[in-house]
Amino acid sequence: MKLGVFTKRQGVTSHLGRLQGETVLDLGPGDSLNPVMSQVQDLGPVGEVPVAEVEWRLPFEVADYVDFYSSLEHATNMGRMFRPDQEPLTPNWRHLPIGYHGRAGTVVVSGTDIKRPHGQRGAGDFGPSRKLDVELELGFVIGKPARGPVPVERALEHVFGAVLVNDWSARDIQAWEYVPLGPFLGKSFATSISATVTTLDDLKVVAGPKQEPQPLDYLRIENFAFDIPLELELNGTVISRTNARNLYWNVAQQIAHMTSNGATLRTGDLLASGTISGPGENERGSLIELTWNEGPFLADGDEVVLRGEGLGEVRGRIVS
Repeated sequence: MKLGVFTKRQGVTSHLGRLQGETVLDLGPGDSLNPVMSQVQDLGPVGEVPVAEVEWRLPFEVADYVDFYSSLEHATNMGRMFRPDQEPLTPNWRHLPIGYHGRAGTVVVSGTDIKRPHGQRGAGDFGPSRKLDVELELGFVIGKPARGPVPVERALEHVFGAVLVNDWSARDIQAWEYVPLGPFLGKSFATSISATVTTLDDLKVVAGPKQEPQPLDYLRIENFAFDIPLELELNGTVISRTNARNLYWNVAQQIAHMTSNGATLRTGDLLASGTISGPGENERGSLIELTWNEGPFLADGDEVVLRGEGLGEVRGRIVS
C-alpha cells in the first residue's frame, strides 16, 4: 500500500491518498499521514483522482531524522578515499550501526528544487559548494511510538513503511567540518524523500549479508534485507544500479541501537539507511564513489532522479 498527501490541481485543500497505478484514491481531507501511522485506521476512499491531476505534498510530518551508515561497500569506498593509509573501516563499524542526527525541518518532497548550499570549504574559504553530491538511500518511517530501549525482535512493530531518500551532500563543506563531530552543514541543507510511503507488507524480505563478528546480544537477530532494485539517473541517463539487499545493518538493529540508551521513537521519525552501494563499479549510490573525488559533481540545472522498485522516485533539480 502506497499512501501520501496531495492537493488537486489548482486546489488548496490537502487530502490523504492511496496510489493505485495511475489513480489516486482520495481518502478524505488531511495534512499528514502521522495520525494514520500511529494507529490502525480504516480509511475508505471517497473518490478518485488521476495521478496527472494531483500535486504531492510532504507525506508526513518528520519528527526526528537519523541517517545511518549501513552499507559495507559504501563505507569501505569512502574509507579508502579519505583514509588511504589506514584501514578503510573504522574499528567500530562492524560492531554497531553508526548514524548521525540530521535536521527534520529540511526534509522535502520529491520534485522540490534544491538550492546549492554555501559554507566553509576550507580555512578562510566561504562560498557555494563546488562538490555537490547525491546519496541513494532507503528510509524507514516510524508509526507506533515507544520509549527505549526497544528490543531488536520487536523493532519492526514500530515501522509503518519505507520511502526512497536522497541525502544531498556538499562534499567540500563536509570534508572540512566533519572532524571531530561528524556531518553538519554539508548535509543539513536538504534531504528529499519520495511522495508516498510504502507499507512494509509490500516489500520483499530476503536474507541479509553475514555479519562478522556476531553482533552483541541486544543487536542479535537473523539478518534480513529488503530486495529493492535501485537506480540513479543524472540528466536522463542511468549511471548506477544497485539493490537495498546489499545493506549490512538492518532497520531492526538500527532501532534497537538508537533506543538502547533510552531514546524515544516518535511517530514520523525518519531513519535513513545511508548510501546504498554494491560490490560492482556501477553499483555505487553516490557520485563521489563513481568518480573517486575528481568530479564531475552536480552543476546548476542538473536533475537527479532516484528510483526504487515499488517505492517510486525521488526527483530534484539543482538551482543556484
